Amino acid sequence: MSDVELNSAAIAIRNLRKSFDGKDFVLDGMNLDIPKGKITVVIGYSGTGKSVLLKHILGLIRPTSGVVEVLGKDLWSMSQDELNFFRRKLGVLFQYAALFDDMTALENACFPLREHRRDLSPEEIIEIAMHKLKISGLDEKHYHKLPAELSGGMRKRVGLARALALDPDVILYDEPTTGLDPILTEMVDNLIHETHQRHPGSTSVVVSHDLFAAFALGEHLVMLDKGKVLLAGTPEDFRNSEVPLVQKFLLKGFKKG
Repeated sequence: MSDVELNSAAIAIRNLRKSFDGKDFVLDGMNLDIPKGKITVVIGYSGTGKSVLLKHILGLIRPTSGVVEVLGKDLWSMSQDELNFFRRKLGVLFQYAALFDDMTALENACFPLREHRRDLSPEEIIEIAMHKLKISGLDEKHYHKLPAELSGGMRKRVGLARALALDPDVILYDEPTTGLDPILTEMVDNLIHETHQRHPGSTSVVVSHDLFAAFALGEHLVMLDKGKVLLAGTPEDFRNSEVPLVQKFLLKGFKKG
């Protein structure tokens, strides 16, 4: 478990267990603190529970047992309405961006605002959405295009703009560079870093298989194995680790690069 103090944790996981069939546990007694204001990268082999952990942090999956505390709130002590309202504090860039195919780039960025900011006028919603698209690096000439008319990198930028629409305190990235070529991968990594720098005090959580990105971006790294935290710490802690599975993962990961 990380040595991050509780009062500095944006996300605190305690004895988290999750089974979908009542027999096998995808998460098996996980304890984890994710520090506020930093970029944390979660790594690990396929099937170690990375995506399931992310869904718990978003409140999309109910734990079999244990506690998931985000920004000081126990997610499953809330009512469904309270949880839905609380999720405004969380932004997520899904794998492959997961845009609405029948909405333009601008309409995708407007969607969270129309759903959760009924106090805003249509003009204010469009103004905010255009600003988020701009800071995400999408050229204005693409605002009225459908996702199918955009490149992979452009779709990532729209997905990020949508994730930022409500000015979240925690931004989560689910395998943001999966399926991208090296040039686009570098672009997305830079975008994550710039976004974090642009939002002082915000917390970023990146689930990734890309070790180069993990070491370039991560101020705090977490490696999962068999539904538990194998190691959590700084990139230097990982480089100096004598845990055989950590050494093996790092060796294979960097060889692939």
